[in-house]
Amino acid sequence: MSTTLRPHVLLVEDDNQLGPLIVELLAGDFDVTLARDGQQGLHLGLTRGWDALVIDRGLPLLDGIGLITALRRKGIAAPILVLTALGSVPDKVDGLDAGANDYLVKPFDAAELAARLRAMTRSYGAAARTLDVGQWSFDPEARILASPYGDSLVLSPREAGLLALLAREPDRTFSREEILGAVFDRADQAGSVDTYVYYLRRKLGHDVVRTVRGAGYRLGEPS
Repeated sequence: MSTTLRPHVLLVEDDNQLGPLIVELLAGDFDVTLARDGQQGLHLGLTRGWDALVIDRGLPLLDGIGLITALRRKGIAAPILVLTALGSVPDKVDGLDAGANDYLVKPFDAAELAARLRAMTRSYGAAARTLDVGQWSFDPEARILASPYGDSLVLSPREAGLLALLAREPDRTFSREEILGAVFDRADQAGSVDTYVYYLRRKLGHDVVRTVRGAGYRLGEPS
């Protein structure tokens, strides 16, 4: 990652005052995106590239421990810091065992939070931000898919989210319900998954997404 770019941090915090305040406090060193509930945090965590995540425990719709567990199960390796008022030793153990890398208890000092994030992003900053899709290279954050011949395509946000989900676990078959929950809004129907599979195939060839009869979809290879 270029040293001229601020690390990308996903903050998942439902407090209407604290969330924007943390974004403001970290703005000098980090590019922070705020999610206000666990399901939005899961969607953003799976569909964009992050240098670090800061997650509250007491979140609506999906609590912090459930969110961390879901992200780790889906192969998200970015470092995670838990930021919460729950500060007992068992609480910390639960957070770290779920997959967090660090744990900071509220009330906290903004300088300490920033320092911990700098340390975490230094450790992980060199990690690759691209995913392999056959011989192509895919940058989920920029939504750019580059061919080995120098051509590139820009995908829509949902096309990129769908392709990123499949590319992170290329040997796994995802059901429509799993894809719907990870990539789409709660108001969408399962047919939306089929629609965006069609869009990807129209842009990249039929084999880019493979249909597994009776099970769902998995990653293929662009034509």
